[in-house]
Amino acid sequence: MTGSTQRTAALIPAYQAAASVAAVVEGTRAVLGPVLVVDDGSSDDTGARAAAAGAQVLRLERNQGKGAALLAGLARLAADGIERAVTLDADGQHLPSEIPVLLAAAERAPDAIVVGVRRKEGFAIKRAARVGNRVADALMRRIAGRTLPDTQSGFRVYPVAATLARGAAGRRFDFETEILLRAARRGMPIVGVPVAVHYPPPRERVSHYRPWVDTLRIVRTVLRVLAG
Repeated sequence: MTGSTQRTAALIPAYQAAASVAAVVEGTRAVLGPVLVVDDGSSDDTGARAAAAGAQVLRLERNQGKGAALLAGLARLAADGIERAVTLDADGQHLPSEIPVLLAAAERAPDAIVVGVRRKEGFAIKRAARVGNRVADALMRRIAGRTLPDTQSGFRVYPVAATLARGAAGRRFDFETEILLRAARRGMPIVGVPVAVHYPPPRERVSHYRPWVDTLRIVRTVLRVLAG
């Protein structure tokens, strides 16, 4: 698809995503393979449906959080010789058809973390989520010393070895903020590219992000990185 010599795979952390994960896997496999789904201790059929759709599945026996699932997936990909991982959520928000946009940016900057900057125009976003994103972005700008792209977007390309070497400690939604901050503070390139996303009506959305609790966890993580 891109002519890259780097071995690339898709990584999808998933929790209680039986209703959506198969469609995400199928859409992803149409543009990129292999696909690894990390089933983060789901009690539904997330893992079975992902496997039936053609994904490799890594099962965590208990729910540990999105960050833990991403780290487990990155470690598995590294062991398999994968050099670059495209991460996307299992709920269908991130469109597999936009993966080539991220990979094209990664080809131009192979050492960078590439972040899909979500185009949110025309979608109804809950006030608490908007506030949480603004708080996280403002803290990141101040501590990183530069503007960072969409710090809460999970639609990314990670250089696998370099990302694991950053030593991020966050195990839930704070991981995605922490890894950008640690990368920025060590001079690692971070590139943002606009991508289309899908948001169903608010009443139909399923999210495990708790705006206040998880935003406070992000703040605590940022302060820990700053102190270290």
